[in-house]
Amino acid sequence: CHVVAMPFPGRGHINPMMNLCKFLASKTDNILITFVVTEEWLGFIGAEPKPDQIRFATIPNVLPSELVRGADWIGFMKAVSTKLEAPFERLLDRLEPPANVIVADTFLVWGVGVGNRRNVLVSSFFPMSATMFSVI
Repeated sequence: CHVVAMPFPGRGHINPMMNLCKFLASKTDNILITFVVTEEWLGFIGAEPKPDQIRFATIPNVLPSELVRGADWIGFMKAVSTKLEAPFERLLDRLEPPANVIVADTFLVWGVGVGNRRNVLVSSFFPMSATMFSVI
């Protein structure tokens, strides 16, 4: 099984998604997980230890830098919703083996559409409490 994990580009989303991936990898050797981040984020987390079944793949830095995104949060959110989908799709086109499952952060609302167009199962991952989910 090849799982492609696409977290929202923020520490509070990337860390929980990685924890989920490590948990999945601990359950079987018959899984390959491709963890997708921007090139900038790979620089932040690329050296962290991970199981052999998890590999990183990057998409270009099409977003404002993590180091300055707080200065224009609305612009950052707009970029996430409009600029990440196309590079993610191009990455999926190159992956070998092809993805069987996409685990997309709930904030990446385009993730379900990407999976549906490719006839790939999609799971939406929400890294916050159910109480927070009920608020939004």
